[in-house]
Amino acid sequence: MYIEKHYINRSGWLRAAVLGANDGILSTTSLAIGVAAASHTRDPILLAALAGLVAGALSMAAGEYVSVNSQADVETADLEREKMELETIPESELEELTHIYMQRGLNQELAKQVAVELTAHNALESHARDELGINEFTQANPLMAAFASAFSFIIGGLLPLMVAIFAPIKEMVFYQYGFSILFLALSGILAAKAGGSNTIKAVVRICVWGTFAMGMTALVGYLFGVQTS
Repeated sequence: MYIEKHYINRSGWLRAAVLGANDGILSTTSLAIGVAAASHTRDPILLAALAGLVAGALSMAAGEYVSVNSQADVETADLEREKMELETIPESELEELTHIYMQRGLNQELAKQVAVELTAHNALESHARDELGINEFTQANPLMAAFASAFSFIIGGLLPLMVAIFAPIKEMVFYQYGFSILFLALSGILAAKAGGSNTIKAVVRICVWGTFAMGMTALVGYLFGVQTS
């Protein structure tokens, strides 16, 4: 039997991982570029990159955990409300489910039959999936999202940190930019492969926005930085 390959079950952790990796690369590189544009010494660049890496990873984890928890709270509240309505007004809920299936193209008789059979099988699951859009693939997992986001941010942020350690100080800005674009392109390719999406679009999108962000940061460094020796 042929089994189709789908990627929607990866959407939760993949979104957090891609966001974390790209943000790790981009924010850490931007900090390094901004400081490098304003300094002739390596120490401030390393300090900025390391501080950005640590603060960014913790911030990403906390932000992801809080936001996904908020989503989970909303889903739980909706499910509890739906459960109560199924207990108190089951006829109205059955009509609502029937109407949903009619909107999707079934005739009234078939829609009613499907609604009755699915309600008998698992009423709450049917309403959660077809009325609320909640299923096993889309339900929020705060801990997984927070871990994926923080871990991928650290991996992404380590790359520009290594460049800050080993790249020549005089060409630091150019090395940071060149390697970050390479890292972002690789991140886009991996994300596209994992999610089954268009590779070229993913790479172009992240590289264009990455170039803009790093360019603006370098400009700030040049305009407002104090050159130190």
